[in-house]
Amino acid sequence: MKHLGFASIAAVQQYLRYARAQRLNVPRILKQTELPSHLERASGGRIQGEQFQTLIATLMAHAEDPLLGLNSSLFVQTESYTQLGLIALNCANLEQAIQRIPPFERLVGDMGSTQLKRSERAYELSWHCQYTQSNVVAQMNDNVLASWVLYARWLTGSNAAPIKVELCRARPPEDLVRRYEWFFRCPVNFTSKQNAIVLPNSVVHLPLTRRVQSQLALLEGKARSALAQVTVSDDNFSESVRRSIQAHLQQGVARKELIAQEFNLSERTLQRRLAREGTNYQSLLKACRFERAKQLLKNQHLSANDIALNLGFSDMRCFYRSFKEWSGQTPLAYSKAK
Repeated sequence: MKHLGFASIAAVQQYLRYARAQRLNVPRILKQTELPSHLERASGGRIQGEQFQTLIATLMAHAEDPLLGLNSSLFVQTESYTQLGLIALNCANLEQAIQRIPPFERLVGDMGSTQLKRSERAYELSWHCQYTQSNVVAQMNDNVLASWVLYARWLTGSNAAPIKVELCRARPPEDLVRRYEWFFRCPVNFTSKQNAIVLPNSVVHLPLTRRVQSQLALLEGKARSALAQVTVSDDNFSESVRRSIQAHLQQGVARKELIAQEFNLSERTLQRRLAREGTNYQSLLKACRFERAKQLLKNQHLSANDIALNLGFSDMRCFYRSFKEWSGQTPLAYSKAK
């Protein structure tokens, strides 16, 4: 059976607040899903991903709400994002807050993973859910994208709207389509290949009106230490490091000292442990950058300059040289071959 990781209690409580607002019998639902009765009042901890998936499926059965994902997003709070929420409050603008999602989202839970893509005019955030029940996945996709948009509006004190929203789910009846578009305030494309929001740079660069006194470096240090306690049962050490590198590369760079801090290790000890598994940090970094480069080259809307920016290269020529070293092909030749 596929391991579904965990979800923080704070993330779960967003759905329980929705259930209360819908006047559902929350104690009965918790008992039915074999979750502790004090979950609504708990101030920390986590539950297994399998339990979270079952809880959402049970809520769907009780609420009979085709827009459960959208409607439950109305109950997102800073606490819903645990330490990631506090980090966002200490960022200068929305772009800084967005860039912190991939490295630290596992503190909220590993229900899915975020990918960032930047271009000269827009920022694309996509989310891939790893759960197994398709009806639950559709609602979670709705919830995550809607929660991002609502939280961004709250942070910036604006009515910011995406350029567009893309959803993998089948197109619902037209009255529900209008609800989606009213909620996001932009066109919503269904039956897409990904679940994503595309934000104009004018929105991404908005300052945060909710910003508190900046303690960003301190909070990020604490968050990296907390990540050391987050493990995936079927990962070996090198796989865990690879996952961390992939998350950091969403910002365009993955610094070894920051990765080491996430495992409460020195850089030298990090290298020694990787060596025991027959690899090293540079090899993992190279493999992750190559994999991300190939993914970005599939996106016809990104220019070569955009891709170089996403990979952290200073200019397009550096990207071309590196890609040819990795693959034996130029990026253009690789794209045409695909």
